[in-house]
Amino acid sequence: MSPRLDVSRTRIATSACPQGPTDSDSAAASAVSGQRTGTTDTVGTTADRTAEDNCPDEGLDGLPEIPHYAGIGAVDARALSKTLFVRLEALEEGTHEYAYVRNTLVELNLALVKFAAARFRSRSEPMEDIVQVGTIGLIKAIDRFELSRGVEFPTFAMPTIIGEIKRFFRDTSWSVRVPRRLQELRLDLAKAGDELAQKLDRAPTVAELAERLGIGRDEVVEGMTASNAYTASSLDAKFDDNDDGSEGALADRIGYEDDGLEGIVYVESLKPLIASLPTRDRTILSLRFVANMTQSEIGEELGISQMHVSRLLSRTLVKLRKGLTIDE
Repeated sequence: MSPRLDVSRTRIATSACPQGPTDSDSAAASAVSGQRTGTTDTVGTTADRTAEDNCPDEGLDGLPEIPHYAGIGAVDARALSKTLFVRLEALEEGTHEYAYVRNTLVELNLALVKFAAARFRSRSEPMEDIVQVGTIGLIKAIDRFELSRGVEFPTFAMPTIIGEIKRFFRDTSWSVRVPRRLQELRLDLAKAGDELAQKLDRAPTVAELAERLGIGRDEVVEGMTASNAYTASSLDAKFDDNDDGSEGALADRIGYEDDGLEGIVYVESLKPLIASLPTRDRTILSLRFVANMTQSEIGEELGISQMHVSRLLSRTLVKLRKGLTIDE
């Protein structure tokens, strides 16, 4: 252990607390006090007392000196953290002393966060964001840690830090936002699918997955559908697997013209034209194109001949066709 960590000090983090007066300060103060009244001395004493009250000295006596965090090795940081955890348990939460010791523990163990974040360096997220999320996990580990368990703090904190980072990727790496329940179901399905595939030497069915996980088939199908939202391909992505060697965009493969769109325009245009037809002509149209009856069946239904039905139907269709082609 570094010797400077063994030196007992009554005031730590000296940069944050006012220092005592130096010899030059004392001389200057004496010279000035000789020229001023007692009222000024009283003000100066009050200011000194206020500065001392703002410095979190009470409850921190006996702690070792805290050097610059960049110069502390892993062994020294672990030993100092253990000392600070002992003092943290004795302090009251919400006090300045408690906040100081807790923040010091966070800065002493930031190396654990950086070590854990390095495992996710290949991800698309910036390293600064990953470190920030890992720091949240470190703070949670500090709040939950208990020395009485007999476990070293790095051993206790690392799973919490990594878990927080993994939770961050689980919540932000999906192309489409899906509920947390479906995200966890996707992981369970993937794990169960691999196990059953090794056991059965084939891809498992929906029923087998449902039986393995103890859930319904509908939930399995829902989880499989949700897994498609994890990654998404750009519509402008190029593929070079055409037979002619030319590249084609994904939008060219999945996009098509819906013929029904043009039919919607015709249907909406025909509605007022059909409404203006006589009742018998509307009935013939309905029986022919809705009920799919033949002209002979329509004649029997209306009590007219098949030839008469043919003439009425032809006349009606010509009238409707002209109504559609009229230039507005």
